[in-house]
Amino acid sequence: MSTETFEFQVEARQLLQMMIHSIYSNKDVFLRELISNASDALDKLRLEVLRDDALREDTSDLHISLEVDKKERTLTVRDNGIGMSHADVVQLIGTIANSGTAKFLKELKESQDAGNSEELIGQFGVGFYSSFMVADEVTLVTRRAGESQGTRWESTGEGTYTVGSVDDAPQGTAVTLRLKPEDTEDQLFDYTSGWKIREIVKRYSDFITWPIRMAAESAGSEDDESVDGTPREPETVNSMKALWARPKSEVTDAEYNELYKHISHDWTDPLETIRMQAEGTFEYQALLFLPSHAPQDLFMQGHKRGVQLYVKRVFIMDECEALMPEYLRFVKGVVDAQDLSLNVSREILQQDRQIQLMHRRLVKKVLSTVKDMMSAHPDRYLTFWQEFGRVVKEGLLSDFENRDAILGISSFGTTRDEEKLTTLREYVERMKEGQQHIFYMTGESRSAIESSPHMEAFQAKGIEVLLLTDPVDEVWVQSVPEFEGKQLLSIAKGEVDLDTEEEKKEVEAEREKQQQDFAGLLTWMTKELGEHVKEVRLSSRLTVSPACIVGDTHDVTPALENMYRAMGQEVPHIKRILELNPTHGLVSGLRTAHANLPVPAEGEAAPVEGEAAPAKGEAAPAEGAADAVVDAGLSEAAELLYGLALLADGGELSDPSRFIKLMADRLERTL
Repeated sequence: MSTETFEFQVEARQLLQMMIHSIYSNKDVFLRELISNASDALDKLRLEVLRDDALREDTSDLHISLEVDKKERTLTVRDNGIGMSHADVVQLIGTIANSGTAKFLKELKESQDAGNSEELIGQFGVGFYSSFMVADEVTLVTRRAGESQGTRWESTGEGTYTVGSVDDAPQGTAVTLRLKPEDTEDQLFDYTSGWKIREIVKRYSDFITWPIRMAAESAGSEDDESVDGTPREPETVNSMKALWARPKSEVTDAEYNELYKHISHDWTDPLETIRMQAEGTFEYQALLFLPSHAPQDLFMQGHKRGVQLYVKRVFIMDECEALMPEYLRFVKGVVDAQDLSLNVSREILQQDRQIQLMHRRLVKKVLSTVKDMMSAHPDRYLTFWQEFGRVVKEGLLSDFENRDAILGISSFGTTRDEEKLTTLREYVERMKEGQQHIFYMTGESRSAIESSPHMEAFQAKGIEVLLLTDPVDEVWVQSVPEFEGKQLLSIAKGEVDLDTEEEKKEVEAEREKQQQDFAGLLTWMTKELGEHVKEVRLSSRLTVSPACIVGDTHDVTPALENMYRAMGQEVPHIKRILELNPTHGLVSGLRTAHANLPVPAEGEAAPVEGEAAPAKGEAAPAEGAADAVVDAGLSEAAELLYGLALLADGGELSDPSRFIKLMADRLERTL
């Protein structure tokens, strides 16, 4: 046997030491991790044999064995599953430092309690290394099904590990732990004790669908040998009863929680357990779980989704994407169908009518469960929405059949309460008399939206506004026109008219006068800023700020423009509208300055900006010049006003250096 010795990288050594000494409060879970890995290996072999006719491995007695040697103080967890090749061992076992260790350590150091630490372990898939909590040395011997050469991996969990070839390795994987001495004060028990091993299996792995075998014990004895010294016949120590097939009254919450942890590799209990059973022409059973926290890779490309698919208790597929949509990718669980073929591919599943029917029913069940949670367990619902609300809202863009149901379980921040979220139905119930629309505004944060000039009129009149701060909000509000007959209306788009009919009559004369008084300024500024805006008009939404930038009703928002560009999709730049507050001193000052400009004599025309008016007898400038002589200062003031409005809206200046120079010059002249 040829053997190579490798050094763990610094991060890997740190990780192992932290796992051994500070992470796990309950060391019994090492056996759960090893049994779970063995169960996965058996599932994979059964599936591979179904798919690959050339793989002629015997699958008639797939099982997991637990072997104890009291004299040598070793415990071996053995399976006859798919096994690993030499390359698999190097990739999956030997190079722990290359599998997210740095990020794991960073998250681990930032976590404040052991609960958070355990969550992280499940997410980074390093449960195998929990063996070093209870063992001074770990040896793994494995041979992949269909190959003749085996591989041996061995380490004490300190500085080095060895990887070598083995000629006589049986198919499957055997993990042997040379156990540490018992230390009950440190919760390190005697894991050569038969009763202790059986207790752990019963607590954590009783539902595993493969037999877990261990040498039988005589009554009142922990000796695994018979009187004459021969090993006792092995017995199956787990019930192998699928939890989803057992009556609910016979299953405890603790058993459901352990199944969830086995499926998801999470270390915390699920937030909610969902049972389904369909009978009739198409029968299936489902056991689904809503996690209590979002995994680290929820928004990463390549995140695995889907639930486990079984057919008549036979494992078929680990992540069956056809059963669960992208926006419910966090849902974990098991679906066991009675009428599907065992030899089914992902491509066939996409077209299968029964799978599509299950998909629809599972989605509706998940959404209805969340709706029930809103009223029955509001605290749990709040946890769910804080963790997964951003993902669920993706369904508003793709699942038109369930759009109303998704809207019904969605919650949003509003101007009414800084802490409490609200549903659309609650918003509608609180609408002021005469209010016809559901008002909202999108932005990067609550504080950015609340300080926006667009909010001023709504704050003045006490009208509630939804504050939408998730990136997906920019997209879905474009495709959801209304809720229960009430139109969703952005306060940053179109014209805003919040006055009642009586209020309109009271201010009608004043507004008409303002339009007449500001007509010249508006026309001139529209031409002056034509490169940046499509129109300059008076605003009815401003009470404090001098100006704001708004879009037309159906315009794409700047934030959405930026999102498309970030995804490599070019979209034409859309000019927006500059609205002026006629009651603000800066705007009224601009109107006065513009009105007091000298008017050219008959036959003359205004000079180009910054030039002197033409002398008598000189030729007039080109046709189309303005009626008033515009000086450079007024033009700069208009440009600065536009820049201020753009910045207040969270936009970006096209020429920041010019804006700073103009602002500095203006400030200098005031001193």
